[in-house]
Amino acid sequence: FLDEGYILDKKIGVGQPKRLENAKILVANTAMDTDKIKIYGARVKVDSMAKVADIEAAEKAKMREKCEKILAHGINCFINRQLIYNYPEEIFADAGVMAIEHADFDGIENLALVLGGDIVSTFDDPTGVKLGSCKLIEEIMIGEDRLIHFSGVELGEACTIVLRGASTHILDEAERSLHDALCVLQAAVKDSRVIFGGGFPEMRMSKAVDALASKTPGKKSIAMEAFARALRALPAT
Repeated sequence: FLDEGYILDKKIGVGQPKRLENAKILVANTAMDTDKIKIYGARVKVDSMAKVADIEAAEKAKMREKCEKILAHGINCFINRQLIYNYPEEIFADAGVMAIEHADFDGIENLALVLGGDIVSTFDDPTGVKLGSCKLIEEIMIGEDRLIHFSGVELGEACTIVLRGASTHILDEAERSLHDALCVLQAAVKDSRVIFGGGFPEMRMSKAVDALASKTPGKKSIAMEAFARALRALPAT
């Protein structure tokens, strides 16, 4: 079925609102974790557990500062392509901001387009970031799956096609058929020129070859007539 708006196959964070009206949305692709060092081969040596605690405190302070920069954009919904770990998720929940994590790259690109916002990875300049918006974000159920539904989006003509079937095989076949139909539609929009089917191109070419054969003297015309007959036979083979 065809659903108005955009449906994202993800879940809303724990302890956060499941319904949000007049959403101001920041779409991001940034690391929101505090418990791993991303430089391969890096090693930190300490001589006491107190220093380990200091490192953890410094990481938390760094993450809190990043979250505060994100909140400074005046948003009530944060969508990230990467994971959002417990500590930043807790900060967003305390601020009343809905957080959605691990949106795949294709999904987040389409979502940013639909919401009319930018995908950002740095948060130092809130005035230079274009936020997305929609009238309502809510968690919905389709079958046994929980999904996130964005309605009243900036790109008003956006919609989502939901496929349902008795088995994954049926769904795969339906998805392939739908993909083919959308590709045809996309090609038709990009180039409105069309060619009639049912053997029309072959018959037009055969007619042109016959017309040229009638004006060609000698044995060449026989070969051209044979080629025209072969073209007429193509639609029936």
